[in-house]
Amino acid sequence: MTRPPQKTAAFVPYRKKAVAVRTGRKPKARRGRTAAGPTRMRSRWRERGSSRSHADRRRNILPALPGMKGQLPEDHRITEEGPAAHIQPSDGGQTRTDSYREGFDVGYRAGSTVGAEEEMGSLLPPYTVLPEVSAREVMAAGLMQYLPRLKNLLRPDEVYRRLAESLNEKRPLSVVRLGDGELLALAHDTVLPLEQAKAAGPFLPLAGLTLPDYNARSQLAAAVRGADIIGIPSSRLPTYQGLLFPILRYYGIAYEPLLFTISTINYALHEQGLLQQLLRNRRVLTIGNFARQLGEVLSASSVETIGSITPVNGFADIPRVLAEAAEYPFDIALVASGIPAVVICQRIAGELGKTAIDFGHLANKLVSGELSYN
Repeated sequence: MTRPPQKTAAFVPYRKKAVAVRTGRKPKARRGRTAAGPTRMRSRWRERGSSRSHADRRRNILPALPGMKGQLPEDHRITEEGPAAHIQPSDGGQTRTDSYREGFDVGYRAGSTVGAEEEMGSLLPPYTVLPEVSAREVMAAGLMQYLPRLKNLLRPDEVYRRLAESLNEKRPLSVVRLGDGELLALAHDTVLPLEQAKAAGPFLPLAGLTLPDYNARSQLAAAVRGADIIGIPSSRLPTYQGLLFPILRYYGIAYEPLLFTISTINYALHEQGLLQQLLRNRRVLTIGNFARQLGEVLSASSVETIGSITPVNGFADIPRVLAEAAEYPFDIALVASGIPAVVICQRIAGELGKTAIDFGHLANKLVSGELSYN
């Protein structure tokens, strides 16, 4: 006898109410089916590991970093400086990358909310509930007692003021930025096992570093110790602030006296028109794989670009880059060379007595026309 479909309530992700869906009762599997029937399908499912729980399968998507428990490393990367920035869209052009970013953003926000509620629930005493209070409200209330420990970051206008003063007074100044690439480079075989660093940073070779590289790691640590202004990620996820402060502690770098700003300070200076003011009537040297094209873009906007140093082939190329830079009478250097840019900027300031900015992917975006200098 055929039974009418039953109505059940099903939760639909990203909706705030249950909706009625129609489901039919599955027929019972008969014995003696062919090899291509349900028996074989169940066998294939077992081979794929269906005995694992959903949570187990989710946790195995990415390598587990300390305290990570299956969380996705950042931004993978919602911001413009992470792994998403290394994806090369094909056929669909920018649409594919945009779709990736939007889809991840939606999933990340939903997942983080669920994760926060679950974590708060695990802290409640047994056989208790906390009605009508969200995890966000609990965090906001608890944060109040930690306000004295907040560390201020330099705002874009403050960074601009310090850069302008260094140029006017002909004093050296370096602005470097630490993203997940730089942090994984500093963390490998120090605060993070080598294999975990490799698994979390498959994009590192594209950024100028192949792990392991202990010489590069030492150079990076020295550059961070000597940099004037350091851009750091706002994200507290494992491969961002989750690595930053353990790294500083490992290398014996006290963060209290350091001048921090946001890791996307390059974009902020451009978006607020501060970069354009800074480069006006200055002699600019561009460094990196897109240095020549970037120089042409700037020259078209009446910026005096006196030279370009290109390419930059990883850390081994740093001595050559510095030697060439010493031959130019520049005021400020814009360095877009991946992870080695941190070392190059700091050494331009420390050894050549000039001003240097870690320019990052802003160079690519200006060259491609995705962003306009003016």
